Amino acid sequence: MAISSSSLASILQPCWQRGSLKVPNKITSFINFRERSGASNNKMFIILCFQVHFRRIIAAHTNVNLGDCSYLDTCRHMKTCKYVHYELDSTPDVSALMMGAATLPPPKPLKPQHAHYCSEVELGEPQWINCDIRSFRMDILGQFGVIMADPPWHIHMELPYGTMPDDEMRTLNVPALQTDGLIFLWVTGRAMELGRECLELWGYKRVEEIIWVKTNQLQRIIRTGRTGHWLNHSKEHCLVGIKGNPEVNRNIDTDVIVADVRETSRKPDEMYSLIERLSPRTRKVELFARMNNVHAGWMSLGNQLEGVRLVDEGLRARFKAAYPDVEVQPASPPRPSAMKVDSSSSQMRNTFSGGELKAAETQVAEVTAPDAAYASEAKAVNSVIISQ
Repeated sequence: MAISSSSLASILQPCWQRGSLKVPNKITSFINFRERSGASNNKMFIILCFQVHFRRIIAAHTNVNLGDCSYLDTCRHMKTCKYVHYELDSTPDVSALMMGAATLPPPKPLKPQHAHYCSEVELGEPQWINCDIRSFRMDILGQFGVIMADPPWHIHMELPYGTMPDDEMRTLNVPALQTDGLIFLWVTGRAMELGRECLELWGYKRVEEIIWVKTNQLQRIIRTGRTGHWLNHSKEHCLVGIKGNPEVNRNIDTDVIVADVRETSRKPDEMYSLIERLSPRTRKVELFARMNNVHAGWMSLGNQLEGVRLVDEGLRARFKAAYPDVEVQPASPPRPSAMKVDSSSSQMRNTFSGGELKAAETQVAEVTAPDAAYASEAKAVNSVIISQ
C-alpha cells in the first residue's frame, strides 16, 4: 500500500522524541515512484522511511505515456514491451551527507520472509519423481496425510503447457495415495464442477474452498489476467476435500490468501505453510509439480521434474523394484558394507563369545537390512560375518 508524505508525517509525528525516531510497528508497506518523489521534496523534516520502494525501468523502447505494464515483472516480453516496468530500489532514503556518514547504516538486502510451522530439518529433505502421473504406480509410494494437486485442466485456451482431458482426470489413481487425510485440488473456472466431481469419484467429501487473490509486483490486485473468457481472472480456487477421520488443526487459518503472482502455474508459498499448520508432521505429496514447487517434507510428482530424487530408503527400494532401469539420486545413503561389517565382526569376536557373539551378529544384520527389500543383500552380508 502507499502512504503520502503528509499522511506519513502525521503518523510518525508522535514518534519523535528529542530528535530521535521510534518505529511505530514492523509492518512492511509499499510506496510507489510518484509518492516517493513527493516525500523526498518535503523539507519540513528528515525521516528514515521503512517502506519498500520501486523505481521505474525506462529503456530505449519504453513509452512513458502508455503507463504501467499490466503484467509488470511477469511480462513475457520485457525486452520489447513499450510499457513501464519496475524494479526494487535499494538506494538509501536519506543521503549520507544529510544524516552523517557515521550514523547511516549500510542498506540491508531485502529477504522474503515466510512463517513456517516446522523447520526444514524437522520436515526432512524434499523428494521428487519425474513420471507420467496417469500411468505411474502410486501404490509404491505408501500413504499420505495430505495431497495437493494442480492439474493441467483443459480450459479451451492457448497455454504454455499441455493439458489433460476430463476423462483422464477422473480416472487418476488418487485413491491409492490416501485412506485418511486431506486433499487440496486447484481448479479453474471451467473445471469448478469437474473438480467437485473428481473429489467425489476419488472418495472425498468437499469441506472447504480456499481463494487465492492475486497481486502484482506493486501489491495491487491484478486486473489483466491471462485467463478468463468473459472476465479477467484475478483469483484462483482450491477445493479442500476430506477422507476418513484425519487429525486436523481446525479454525487457525482463513480461506483467503493474498499473494504475488510468479511463474506460470506456480502457487503461493503461503499455501504450504497453511497446509503444514492444518496437518503438521504428516507425509505430503504434490501431483503435477514442477521444480519450483519442491518443498521440504514433500514428495513431488510430475513430468517436468529433474529426474528422480529419493532419500527414504524404503521408498527407494520399492521404486527400484518397480522401475529397475531408472536412475535414482542421490547415491544411496551409506549403509554398512561387507568390508566394514567384516572388520566390525572381528572386533566383536575379541569381545564376545558364544551366545553373545551370535546376538551381536544378529544385531549387525538387522542394522544392515532396514527394509524388507534389502533382505537378500542382508543375507549375503550375514554370510560373510558367519564365514569368519
